[in-house]
Amino acid sequence: MKNSKIILLLIIFTVTLSIQAQEQLLQGKILNKNDVEGIHILNTTSRYNSVTAENGNFSIRVKVNDTLVFSSVSFMPEKMAISQTIYEKGVVMVTLTEMVNELAEVNILPNLSGNITTDLQKIKTEKPIDFEEAGLPGFKGKPQEKIVPLAVAVIPIQLQLEPLYKHISGYYKQLKIRRKWDAENITVAKIFDFYNPEFLLKSYEIPIDRQFDFLLFCIETTTLQSEFKNENYVAVLSIFEDKGREYVSRLQLEKE
Repeated sequence: MKNSKIILLLIIFTVTLSIQAQEQLLQGKILNKNDVEGIHILNTTSRYNSVTAENGNFSIRVKVNDTLVFSSVSFMPEKMAISQTIYEKGVVMVTLTEMVNELAEVNILPNLSGNITTDLQKIKTEKPIDFEEAGLPGFKGKPQEKIVPLAVAVIPIQLQLEPLYKHISGYYKQLKIRRKWDAENITVAKIFDFYNPEFLLKSYEIPIDRQFDFLLFCIETTTLQSEFKNENYVAVLSIFEDKGREYVSRLQLEKE
């Protein structure tokens, strides 16, 4: 009796492992009302990737315990683990968190009286420093929010509640992810400016409507971002050649 129980447990364990190792096509839909087309979905475990259609529908190959990452310029990056339940259903509905762009503070000017001397005294003007005119080096871009290291935020003598809260709540983690994806999207735009879509289509057979997804796939799986930044174009073309074959074969697999 004891041996039969052991055998039964081994069978169940073997079947479970077999199911977890099998890949299947997962059907999904983004439930947000706006901007649901063109959302990038990456399976970080298998490196399969997909893009949502106009109605927010998508499909991607998965197995149990895989992790999907959803990213778009309109939504916060979001991760989702493929549980046994999701795998068995074969369908998943996803609602993403929208990016909120805060408006800059608006200053209302004082009422003007018509007296030029009086009105000029009421209006406060500040001329920004022009580093180029002064002959000095300087950064003119929009400064990014500084991420305070956790070790600094929890020093007892100078406990910083706001940075500590941002670490605990995951705000800093999400901020790093957004900056990573923003940098990748900028690289993709520069590559498109350097290599036109016709070049990618004719040279590597990448359909024009999938080229943005293809470049993100290359960035996620290779050193494309650094190679392009360092103007190592031989390495860039080598990556296109290698990943182009893999990407095209996966597109054919999706059609099947």
